[in-house]
Amino acid sequence: MISSLFRKKRSVPVLGIDISSSSVKLLELSRNGDSYRVESYAVASLPPNAVVEKNLAEVDTVSAVLRAAWERSRTRLKTVAVAVSGSAVITKQIDLPAGLSDDAMETQISLEADQYIPYPLDEVALDFEVQGPASGNPEQVEVLLAACRRENVESRVEALETADLVPKVVDVEAYAVERAFRLIGRQSDWSDDSVVAIVDLGATMTTLSVLVGGSTVYTREQLFGGKQLTEEIQRRYGLTVEEAGLAKKQGGLPDDYEHEVLEPFKDAVVQQITRSLQFFFSSSQYNDVDHILLAGGVASMPGLAEVVRERLGTPVSIANPLASMSVASRVDAAALANDAPSLMIACGLALRSFE
Repeated sequence: MISSLFRKKRSVPVLGIDISSSSVKLLELSRNGDSYRVESYAVASLPPNAVVEKNLAEVDTVSAVLRAAWERSRTRLKTVAVAVSGSAVITKQIDLPAGLSDDAMETQISLEADQYIPYPLDEVALDFEVQGPASGNPEQVEVLLAACRRENVESRVEALETADLVPKVVDVEAYAVERAFRLIGRQSDWSDDSVVAIVDLGATMTTLSVLVGGSTVYTREQLFGGKQLTEEIQRRYGLTVEEAGLAKKQGGLPDDYEHEVLEPFKDAVVQQITRSLQFFFSSSQYNDVDHILLAGGVASMPGLAEVVRERLGTPVSIANPLASMSVASRVDAAALANDAPSLMIACGLALRSFE
């Protein structure tokens, strides 16, 4: 049977909820014409090891944090879109006869899926989406087949349902980022074939997504993030995790912090970005990018964008998919602006409300 991995009924309003290794981020959007408004928003921290490398290790803990974020946001909406990591998903472009109904297409894919999926089909959530006519053959359509280990989907569904929320769609993080990127593209002067690298710097994971003309051509995840800075603050100054995290955000560390800890961390960020881009260049026809967008919680670190720009010689900006949106009165606009770079996935998921 085909599971709903990234489809849903059209025009069902959903909360975009991004479950990362360090926090739960919730976003609700409304739309009037071409304009969007942030109706609800919340970020709630997860305890260490509740989510490990995008896998929900402690479903009950995640569920309690989801519930807390939902209550803090003061939304009334309970239907939700979440996402699984791109590394957990196998995608394959296949061609099928153009005249097939959805049911017939589902049957055909179920029969053929074991050719493309290296796992037993009873362990896999499958979905498909028709992309359009096949190039050079009007009697065929291109179909995007996506497959994910069922446990990755079911753990998220269980966490949501335990929090009294209703999962409507499980998307793929890379597609959510691509959807949010369209909003940023509207505000920019990039050409239709611009090569843009989105570097999402999270707490434990850094994800590179490269988009050409607004479509994702490459993604890569690596273990690196802001947690390494927190751990170095802990080690050097003898602080607890909580104290180190607070000091990182609020300041008050000794005079040698910037030179001895912060600057080396920024150097490490540049090295990680350089390495990720080199992997992209070596596996594609490209040898340069036109622009780098920094996203994730680390992105808004003061001076980081300037260091990356200076070292790599590429234009760099901080991602803010919400920049042109109005904000409901119940939303803390200052907190939202501060968190905006880390809301790319949540924003892309919330945009599923309007498809």
